[in-house]
Amino acid sequence: MRFERFTFGSISIDGVTYQHDVVVDCGTIRERSKKPSKRFRAAFGHTPLSVQEKIPWKCRRLVVGTGVDGALPVMDDVRREAVHRNVELLILPTSEAIDALRSNPQGTNAILHVTC
Repeated sequence: MRFERFTFGSISIDGVTYQHDVVVDCGTIRERSKKPSKRFRAAFGHTPLSVQEKIPWKCRRLVVGTGVDGALPVMDDVRREAVHRNVELLILPTSEAIDALRSNPQGTNAILHVTC
């Protein structure tokens, strides 16, 4: 998987540009569905990442890109679930998350926030 370009509001992967958050799940890319987490928005000022979402847990490492400015909140229940599943969880600004994916993609899934 080639991460070619990331700017505020879009990311290009393998020649395709996405203008929404993406989930990388065992080599496939899909749009992140934030709807299950929207009910927590008021508590965070931003729709957070929660275990209510379809998180790609079938991996050894999950990289969460928190946006340009690192504004995507990751709820504590996600952190606890990662420990429970014995999945290494890396929470980084999206540009750093992409670097982590490039350097060690084996057994790694990702959720990448492309705005904020």
